[in-house]
Amino acid sequence: MFGRRRRSEKDDLPVEEREDLDEIIEDEDEADEAPDAGAASDSDDADLDELSRPIPPAPRPDGPWDFDELEDPHEDRIDLGGMLIPADPRMELRVEVSNDMIIAATVVLEDSGLQLQAFAAPRNESIWHEVRAEIASGITQQGGVVDEQDAGLGWELRAQVPVQLPDGTQGHQLVRFVGCDGPRWFLRGVISGRAAVDPAVGADLEGMFRDTVVVRGNDPMAPRDPILLRLPENAQVDPNSGLAVPQQGAEDNRFAGDLDPFQRGPEITEVR
Repeated sequence: MFGRRRRSEKDDLPVEEREDLDEIIEDEDEADEAPDAGAASDSDDADLDELSRPIPPAPRPDGPWDFDELEDPHEDRIDLGGMLIPADPRMELRVEVSNDMIIAATVVLEDSGLQLQAFAAPRNESIWHEVRAEIASGITQQGGVVDEQDAGLGWELRAQVPVQLPDGTQGHQLVRFVGCDGPRWFLRGVISGRAAVDPAVGADLEGMFRDTVVVRGNDPMAPRDPILLRLPENAQVDPNSGLAVPQQGAEDNRFAGDLDPFQRGPEITEVR
Protein backbone atom coordinates (compact mmCIF):
# COMPACT_ATOMS: atom_id res chain seq x y z
CA MET A 1 0.00 0.00 0.00
CA PHE A 2 2.64 2.49 1.07
CA GLY A 3 5.05 1.34 -1.65
CA ARG A 4 2.44 1.88 -4.35
CA ARG A 5 1.77 5.42 -3.15
CA ARG A 6 5.46 6.30 -3.21
CA ARG A 7 5.82 4.89 -6.71
CA SER A 8 3.02 7.13 -7.96
CA GLU A 9 4.50 10.21 -6.29
CA LYS A 10 8.18 9.73 -7.15
CA ASP A 11 7.84 11.28 -10.64
CA ASP A 12 7.47 14.71 -8.99
CA LEU A 13 10.83 14.37 -7.17
CA PRO A 14 14.31 15.37 -8.38
CA VAL A 15 16.36 12.67 -10.12
CA GLU A 16 18.67 12.06 -7.10
CA GLU A 17 15.76 11.63 -4.69
CA ARG A 18 13.95 9.35 -7.15
CA GLU A 19 17.00 7.02 -7.29
CA ASP A 20 17.19 6.89 -3.47
CA LEU A 21 13.48 6.14 -3.31
CA ASP A 22 13.89 3.31 -5.86
CA GLU A 23 16.47 1.64 -3.61
CA ILE A 24 14.19 1.94 -0.54
CA ILE A 25 11.26 0.40 -2.45
CA GLU A 26 13.42 -2.49 -3.74
CA ASP A 27 14.67 -3.25 -0.21
CA GLU A 28 11.11 -3.27 1.13
CA ASP A 29 9.93 -5.58 -1.69
CA GLU A 30 12.74 -8.03 -0.96
CA ALA A 31 11.85 -8.00 2.73
CA ASP A 32 8.20 -8.70 1.91
CA GLU A 33 9.16 -11.65 -0.32
CA ALA A 34 11.69 -13.20 2.10
CA PRO A 35 10.25 -16.13 4.09
CA ASP A 36 9.79 -15.72 7.80
CA ALA A 37 12.49 -17.90 9.39
CA GLY A 38 10.40 -18.45 12.49
CA ALA A 39 7.34 -19.45 10.49
CA ALA A 40 9.38 -21.84 8.34
CA SER A 41 10.86 -23.45 11.44
CA ASP A 42 7.38 -23.86 12.96
CA SER A 43 6.15 -25.43 9.72
CA ASP A 44 9.07 -27.89 9.61
CA ASP A 45 8.49 -28.87 13.23
CA ALA A 46 4.80 -29.45 12.50
CA ASP A 47 5.69 -31.68 9.53
CA LEU A 48 8.09 -33.72 11.66
CA ASP A 49 5.49 -34.07 14.41
CA GLU A 50 2.97 -35.29 11.84
CA LEU A 51 5.40 -37.90 10.46
CA SER A 52 6.36 -39.19 13.91
CA ARG A 53 2.79 -39.30 15.22
CA PRO A 54 1.60 -42.91 15.79
CA ILE A 55 -0.88 -44.23 13.23
CA PRO A 56 -4.01 -45.57 14.96
CA PRO A 57 -5.25 -49.05 14.00
CA ALA A 58 -7.77 -49.18 11.15
CA PRO A 59 -11.38 -50.16 11.96
CA ARG A 60 -12.19 -53.89 11.92
CA PRO A 61 -15.94 -54.09 11.23
CA ASP A 62 -15.62 -57.60 9.74
CA GLY A 63 -12.74 -58.96 11.84
CA PRO A 64 -10.25 -60.34 12.68
CA TRP A 65 -11.63 -60.28 16.19
CA ASP A 66 -10.38 -59.76 19.70
CA PHE A 67 -11.49 -62.41 22.18
CA ASP A 68 -13.56 -59.88 24.14
CA GLU A 69 -15.47 -58.66 21.07
CA LEU A 70 -17.57 -61.79 20.53
CA GLU A 71 -20.25 -63.38 22.70
CA ASP A 72 -19.03 -66.91 21.93
CA PRO A 73 -15.55 -66.72 20.39
CA HIS A 74 -15.12 -70.52 20.59
CA GLU A 75 -18.13 -71.25 18.37
CA ASP A 76 -17.06 -73.17 15.22
CA ARG A 77 -13.39 -72.44 15.92
CA ILE A 78 -10.36 -74.53 16.83
CA ASP A 79 -8.79 -73.42 20.11
CA LEU A 80 -5.04 -72.94 19.77
CA GLY A 81 -4.67 -70.87 22.91
CA GLY A 82 -3.41 -67.58 21.51
CA MET A 83 -5.69 -67.87 18.47
CA LEU A 84 -9.06 -69.39 17.66
CA ILE A 85 -9.02 -70.62 14.05
CA PRO A 86 -12.24 -71.04 12.03
CA ALA A 87 -13.04 -74.73 11.58
CA ASP A 88 -13.65 -76.13 8.11
CA PRO A 89 -14.13 -79.86 7.36
CA ARG A 90 -12.03 -79.50 4.19
CA MET A 91 -8.93 -78.16 5.85
CA GLU A 92 -5.68 -79.48 7.23
CA LEU A 93 -4.13 -77.53 10.09
CA ARG A 94 -0.37 -77.41 10.61
CA VAL A 95 1.54 -75.82 13.47
CA GLU A 96 5.03 -74.34 13.33
CA VAL A 97 7.34 -74.98 16.26
CA SER A 98 10.36 -72.91 17.30
CA ASN A 99 12.40 -73.81 20.40
CA ASP A 100 9.65 -76.24 21.42
CA MET A 101 7.06 -73.45 21.32
CA ILE A 102 4.20 -73.24 18.81
CA ILE A 103 4.41 -69.81 17.17
CA ALA A 104 2.29 -70.11 14.01
CA ALA A 105 -0.51 -72.13 12.43
CA THR A 106 -1.15 -72.82 8.76
CA VAL A 107 -4.55 -73.63 7.29
CA VAL A 108 -4.30 -75.75 4.12
CA LEU A 109 -7.23 -75.92 1.71
CA GLU A 110 -6.44 -78.16 -1.26
CA ASP A 111 -3.58 -76.41 -3.10
CA SER A 112 -3.59 -73.18 -1.05
CA GLY A 113 -2.38 -72.19 2.39
CA LEU A 114 -2.84 -69.44 4.98
CA GLN A 115 -0.18 -69.08 7.65
CA LEU A 116 -1.39 -67.19 10.73
CA GLN A 117 0.82 -65.63 13.38
CA ALA A 118 -0.16 -63.22 16.15
CA PHE A 119 2.11 -60.75 17.93
CA ALA A 120 1.87 -58.35 20.83
CA ALA A 121 1.55 -54.70 19.79
CA PRO A 122 1.10 -51.22 21.31
CA ARG A 123 -2.38 -50.47 22.63
CA ASN A 124 -3.38 -47.65 20.27
CA GLU A 125 -0.78 -47.77 17.53
CA SER A 126 -0.67 -49.53 14.17
CA ILE A 127 2.49 -51.46 13.29
CA TRP A 128 1.33 -53.05 10.01
CA HIS A 129 2.72 -50.19 7.91
CA GLU A 130 6.16 -50.74 9.51
CA VAL A 131 5.97 -54.52 9.15
CA ARG A 132 5.05 -54.17 5.45
CA ALA A 133 8.10 -52.00 4.84
CA GLU A 134 10.38 -54.50 6.59
CA ILE A 135 8.95 -57.47 4.68
CA ALA A 136 9.26 -55.63 1.37
CA SER A 137 12.85 -54.65 2.11
CA GLY A 138 13.81 -58.22 2.97
CA ILE A 139 12.24 -59.66 -0.18
CA THR A 140 13.80 -57.13 -2.53
CA GLN A 141 17.22 -57.68 -0.96
CA GLN A 142 16.84 -61.36 -1.82
CA GLY A 143 16.06 -60.50 -5.44
CA GLY A 144 12.28 -60.70 -5.18
CA VAL A 145 9.62 -58.32 -6.43
CA VAL A 146 7.01 -56.65 -4.21
CA ASP A 147 3.83 -54.76 -5.06
CA GLU A 148 1.78 -52.96 -2.38
CA GLN A 149 -1.99 -52.96 -2.95
CA ASP A 150 -5.13 -51.91 -1.16
CA ALA A 151 -7.31 -55.02 -1.55
CA GLY A 152 -10.08 -56.94 0.24
CA LEU A 153 -8.16 -57.19 3.52
CA GLY A 154 -6.79 -53.65 3.39
CA TRP A 155 -3.20 -52.84 2.50
CA GLU A 156 -1.21 -55.93 1.60
CA LEU A 157 1.97 -57.00 -0.17
CA ARG A 158 1.91 -59.22 -3.25
CA ALA A 159 5.35 -60.64 -3.70
CA GLN A 160 7.37 -62.90 -5.95
CA VAL A 161 9.66 -64.60 -3.46
CA PRO A 162 12.83 -66.37 -4.71
CA VAL A 163 12.72 -70.13 -3.98
CA GLN A 164 14.69 -73.20 -4.99
CA LEU A 165 12.63 -75.54 -7.15
CA PRO A 166 12.66 -79.33 -6.68
CA ASP A 167 15.02 -79.74 -9.63
CA GLY A 168 17.54 -77.42 -7.98
CA THR A 169 16.91 -74.40 -10.20
CA GLN A 170 15.85 -71.00 -8.91
CA GLY A 171 12.28 -69.85 -9.30
CA HIS A 172 9.72 -67.56 -7.70
CA GLN A 173 6.73 -68.27 -5.46
CA LEU A 174 3.76 -65.90 -5.50
CA VAL A 175 2.76 -64.93 -1.96
CA ARG A 176 0.35 -62.43 -0.39
CA PHE A 177 1.21 -60.85 2.97
CA VAL A 178 -1.85 -59.52 4.81
CA GLY A 179 -2.10 -57.97 8.26
CA CYS A 180 -4.42 -56.43 10.81
CA ASP A 181 -3.83 -54.29 13.90
CA GLY A 182 -6.02 -55.04 16.91
CA PRO A 183 -6.14 -53.93 20.56
CA ARG A 184 -2.63 -54.74 21.82
CA TRP A 185 -2.08 -57.35 19.11
CA PHE A 186 -1.18 -57.69 15.46
CA LEU A 187 -2.23 -60.57 13.21
CA ARG A 188 -0.20 -61.45 10.13
CA GLY A 189 -1.30 -63.79 7.39
CA VAL A 190 0.66 -65.29 4.49
CA ILE A 191 -1.47 -66.61 1.63
CA SER A 192 0.30 -68.99 -0.75
CA GLY A 193 -0.50 -71.42 -3.52
CA ARG A 194 -3.33 -70.93 -5.95
CA ALA A 195 -5.13 -68.55 -3.56
CA ALA A 196 -2.30 -66.06 -4.00
CA VAL A 197 -3.13 -65.57 -7.68
CA ASP A 198 -6.80 -66.61 -8.05
CA PRO A 199 -9.22 -64.23 -6.25
CA ALA A 200 -12.04 -66.78 -6.32
CA VAL A 201 -9.91 -69.36 -4.52
CA GLY A 202 -8.38 -66.77 -2.21
CA ALA A 203 -11.80 -65.67 -0.95
CA ASP A 204 -12.10 -68.71 1.35
CA LEU A 205 -8.77 -68.02 3.03
CA GLU A 206 -9.52 -64.30 3.27
CA GLY A 207 -12.72 -65.24 5.10
CA MET A 208 -10.74 -67.43 7.51
CA PHE A 209 -8.35 -64.58 8.20
CA ARG A 210 -11.26 -62.25 8.99
CA ASP A 211 -12.94 -64.82 11.23
CA THR A 212 -9.84 -65.58 13.29
CA VAL A 213 -9.94 -64.56 16.96
CA VAL A 214 -6.78 -63.38 18.74
CA VAL A 215 -6.42 -64.13 22.46
CA ARG A 216 -3.84 -61.60 23.64
CA GLY A 217 -4.26 -62.12 27.38
CA ASN A 218 -3.34 -59.60 30.07
CA ASP A 219 0.28 -60.54 30.68
CA PRO A 220 2.83 -57.82 29.86
CA MET A 221 4.55 -58.45 26.53
CA ALA A 222 7.01 -56.45 24.49
CA PRO A 223 5.71 -55.23 21.13
CA ARG A 224 6.26 -57.82 18.36
CA ASP A 225 6.72 -60.71 20.77
CA PRO A 226 4.87 -63.73 19.32
CA ILE A 227 1.66 -64.75 21.04
CA LEU A 228 2.30 -68.42 21.76
CA LEU A 229 -0.08 -71.14 20.64
CA ARG A 230 -0.85 -74.66 21.86
CA LEU A 231 -2.41 -77.80 20.45
CA PRO A 232 -6.18 -78.17 20.79
CA GLU A 233 -7.49 -80.06 23.80
CA ASN A 234 -7.48 -83.85 23.48
CA ALA A 235 -4.95 -83.76 20.65
CA GLN A 236 -1.24 -84.34 20.40
CA VAL A 237 1.28 -84.62 17.60
CA ASP A 238 2.53 -88.08 16.73
CA PRO A 239 6.33 -87.67 16.54
CA ASN A 240 6.54 -90.45 13.93
CA SER A 241 3.83 -89.29 11.51
CA GLY A 242 3.57 -85.61 12.47
CA LEU A 243 -0.24 -85.92 12.50
CA ALA A 244 -2.70 -85.29 15.31
CA VAL A 245 -3.84 -88.28 17.32
CA PRO A 246 -6.18 -88.50 20.32
CA GLN A 247 -4.59 -88.51 23.74
CA GLN A 248 -4.79 -91.76 25.65
CA GLY A 249 -7.95 -91.93 27.71
CA ALA A 250 -9.53 -88.92 25.99
CA GLU A 251 -13.26 -89.35 25.69
CA ASP A 252 -13.87 -86.33 23.47
CA ASN A 253 -11.73 -86.18 20.36
CA ARG A 254 -13.32 -83.09 18.82
CA PHE A 255 -11.67 -79.74 18.22
CA ALA A 256 -14.74 -77.55 17.92
CA GLY A 257 -18.48 -78.06 17.76
CA ASP A 258 -19.46 -81.15 15.77
CA LEU A 259 -16.22 -81.26 13.79
CA ASP A 260 -14.41 -84.61 14.12
CA PRO A 261 -10.77 -84.16 13.05
CA PHE A 262 -10.13 -87.88 12.81
CA GLN A 263 -12.70 -88.51 10.07
CA ARG A 264 -11.60 -86.04 7.39
CA GLY A 265 -10.02 -82.94 8.84
CA PRO A 266 -8.53 -80.85 10.14
CA GLU A 267 -5.30 -82.75 10.49
CA ILE A 268 -2.47 -81.18 12.44
CA THR A 269 1.07 -81.46 11.20
CA GLU A 270 3.99 -80.26 13.30
CA VAL A 271 6.53 -78.26 11.30
CA ARG A 272 9.80 -77.34 12.94
